[in-house]
Amino acid sequence: MQISKIDLNQASFPDSLRDLHNPPKSINVLGELPSKDDKVVAIIGTRKSTNYGRRVAYQLGSELAKAGVVVASGLAVGIDGMAHEGAVDAGGRTIAVLAHGLDRIYPAQHRSLATAILRTRGALVSEYGFKTIPLPFRFVERNRILAALCDIIVVVESAAQGGALLTVNEATNLGRQVMAVPGNITSEVSAGTNNLIRKGAAAVVSSADIITALGYIAHEAVPVPARSPDEAKLIQLLGSGASTSQDLIERSGLSAAQFANIISLMEITGKVRNLGAGQWVRR
Repeated sequence: MQISKIDLNQASFPDSLRDLHNPPKSINVLGELPSKDDKVVAIIGTRKSTNYGRRVAYQLGSELAKAGVVVASGLAVGIDGMAHEGAVDAGGRTIAVLAHGLDRIYPAQHRSLATAILRTRGALVSEYGFKTIPLPFRFVERNRILAALCDIIVVVESAAQGGALLTVNEATNLGRQVMAVPGNITSEVSAGTNNLIRKGAAAVVSSADIITALGYIAHEAVPVPARSPDEAKLIQLLGSGASTSQDLIERSGLSAAQFANIISLMEITGKVRNLGAGQWVRR
């Protein structure tokens, strides 16, 4: 796949980036940019995400992608990565706006995720040329591009002074809608999102809130039928907030061996995804 360099004066340069008071002189693109008719939602948040935040980011990314929305984020660990993964696993499109040249992937652990993004007709985007390394100020600079490319920006988790709020400021200046996921009032990484809601950002309690804000009619997803009563029980528990292997075993009444067999089959058949460290989420 070849990298395309699109200059500001070319017709193919995204109109949304022209809204910026300091648009990039050019962007480098690997993959397929959204069309003018596509709806783009940025899902962003802290790198120091909680299990709750990662589950929510993955679920929103997946459900928005299934609804035909292009999911955008910054490929960072934490909320960004989980939003991309949710979209990819759903077979949908997602774009990553990077703070370095496209000759590298940062963080390196997301190389396979970047490949999956391209495989599902997504894109990697950067205003930086080859050999440009990821320095802190470049992450701040790239925030304006991420904000400009989206129709709505959704913050899943952020500290009171979190970096995600810099992207929110850019989005607000551009007139983009800002939404936020409510969080635990005792959690430092929910202080930023709860403050956004207090100041007037729309609260997101499901992907339907975002889909409706885009002007579409949200429909309930049709669940994949459970193969057994035990599968149905685990699906119900995952939907009610349980997420760890230990919690699921205790609340389901299954033995550890029974749980391992059932959850493995559910993973193979695409009903759940293992987020690592014994964390599970419904697909």
